[in-house]
Amino acid sequence: MARSSLTREEVLDTAAALVKRHGPQALTMRALAAELGTAVTSIYWHVGNRESLLDALVERTVQEMGTLRPAGRTPAARIVSVARGLRRQLRARPHLIAMVHERGLTERMFLPAQQALVHEVHAAGLRGARAAAAVRAVQFQTVGFLLVERNRERSPVQSPGEGDLWTASAADDDPALARALARPADPDRLFEDSVRALVEGLLAGLPQPGARSRTGTQREAAE
Repeated sequence: MARSSLTREEVLDTAAALVKRHGPQALTMRALAAELGTAVTSIYWHVGNRESLLDALVERTVQEMGTLRPAGRTPAARIVSVARGLRRQLRARPHLIAMVHERGLTERMFLPAQQALVHEVHAAGLRGARAAAAVRAVQFQTVGFLLVERNRERSPVQSPGEGDLWTASAADDDPALARALARPADPDRLFEDSVRALVEGLLAGLPQPGARSRTGTQREAAE
């Protein structure tokens, strides 16, 4: 028996869940109706045909990607938090992100994250071309890291694997390095370390918020 009430948001929520689990090819109007326990005609009433439904999902994904909120006490910490949030959002909805890309809306999707980064690099003291380079460096690092991460997750079992390949001789006679590289990588820690190192390099030489020069401190002490 068809449901007596149904909202557009319920349709979109269920459609998004189907895409997240099985990819866009699994999103048929019949499958969606079965998930919702309603008639196909009811779905058409709320969202139109399948192409209209896909357009609505893409638009909602773009809007959801605009909800990043920087966190931290310093611009550097907030820049890292934006990168962390962007990676988390991209990982949570790979199929939906692919749909956004296929419809030529990738740049629009990334704009809110870029704007958040612009605000923080300005707060750190970067302007102009150097600020633009910093914004792009953080974005490219985040997206590039995610692509490598997902490729490793999807790749078949490697033989020989890292544990077999990294011997002391392969590591330039550094046994500790060989042992470390033979162990599985921790993606979360590696991402944090790499982004922090990148941000530190981008902001190197800039005065830190709240920091006072040694001369200024000495002058205050003398007074």
